[in-house]
Amino acid sequence: MLIDRLEPLLRFHPFTRLNALLQDLTPGGSGAPLLFSVGEPQNAPPPILHTELDRHAGSWSRYPPAVGTPDFRAAVGEWLMRRYRLPAGLIDPDRHLLPAAGSREALFMIALSAVPEARGNGVRPAVLMPNPFYHVYAGAAAVAGAEPVFLPATRETGFLPDLDALDRDLLDRTALAYVCSPANPQGAVADLAYLQCWIELGRRHDFVVAFDECYAETYTEAPPPGALEACAALGGDLTNVMVFHSLSKRSGAAGLRSGFVAGDPRLVQRQAQLVNFGGVAPPLPVLAASAALWRDEAHVEAGRARYRENFAVAAEILGDRFGFVRPAGGFFLWLDVGDGEAAARRLWAEAGVRVLPGAYMARPDSTEGGNRGPGDRYIRVALVYDAATTAEGLRRLVAVLDDAPIAAEGGSAHTVAFGDKA
Repeated sequence: MLIDRLEPLLRFHPFTRLNALLQDLTPGGSGAPLLFSVGEPQNAPPPILHTELDRHAGSWSRYPPAVGTPDFRAAVGEWLMRRYRLPAGLIDPDRHLLPAAGSREALFMIALSAVPEARGNGVRPAVLMPNPFYHVYAGAAAVAGAEPVFLPATRETGFLPDLDALDRDLLDRTALAYVCSPANPQGAVADLAYLQCWIELGRRHDFVVAFDECYAETYTEAPPPGALEACAALGGDLTNVMVFHSLSKRSGAAGLRSGFVAGDPRLVQRQAQLVNFGGVAPPLPVLAASAALWRDEAHVEAGRARYRENFAVAAEILGDRFGFVRPAGGFFLWLDVGDGEAAARRLWAEAGVRVLPGAYMARPDSTEGGNRGPGDRYIRVALVYDAATTAEGLRRLVAVLDDAPIAAEGGSAHTVAFGDKA
């Protein structure tokens, strides 16, 4: 049954676990609680969003088509061509694009459309993902009946999976691979050669490569390259490639639930069929507002400037503490605090600062020894507030964790046991 596949994962959903970890604590500190645990932008969305929603309010009564509107597809196609400097004709908005109710749903549904019941010789298919990872990848693999395979993405590998370490037998039974750049949570950016290598592997071993590029517009210096750019460099073929984008991070419009998928027209058509049967097509006013947002760059640059300011604040306050490095992309800090769970409890109880233990985004890895995983030492801190609030939160963090560094050996004394606490 489906629930049997999901049950182990439900108990390890990162925010379910975080709630359980902190449930016996009252937020401390002298100021208001600060929630750095969720990657939810706190800046107001651009005014154009409200203007367009109001202007198209008469369309709320109409059912939206799964393929969206010609104007939405045109706006996204134009943006992709500009952003990734794609050659003319690479993207046909009517064949290669589909709106999505946020990238999360689309990333989940690609597993349903890409993973067969079995690979060659009846073996259980595998779904590859980085470790640490976005929890939707594992949930999608489980629902599709595949084996989730967690590829270490540690400091030693540049916080991206090492493709040379992949076993041929594993690749032969792989049906889908999730590739996230800029990476969540570490902010590592894959170069064009790395993206090309994934595409070539997917075609050689006949599996779909899902490129999660949701943080592509949040970067500190150079714009991160994208998978469609890599396809163009390989000759323009989009076979077995899907990319996923969203306005949640780019435009600070998480509640709009609007994104898109682009790539292999065969896979785009499958996604559209899934939406028609059981998915959600973005409403027409949302599509109109989304088209306007994809055409506007001023608000994106303003948001990017805010995140750059936050990272400058972080560099000033943290210095060389906790292995701090300014990431190339995204808006997270990935801080080595020795024991992420213990640090999260102390920060909430003593400073009213809520962060996500890195262990809740990862699975134990035998290369780490015992039951430890690549996220156990870390906390993820989402820099989603304005600079002043960010500075306040980071000063609280330093005051608590500098006071009594947390040992990593032996695991946390506050590890929550799961069973009935789903």
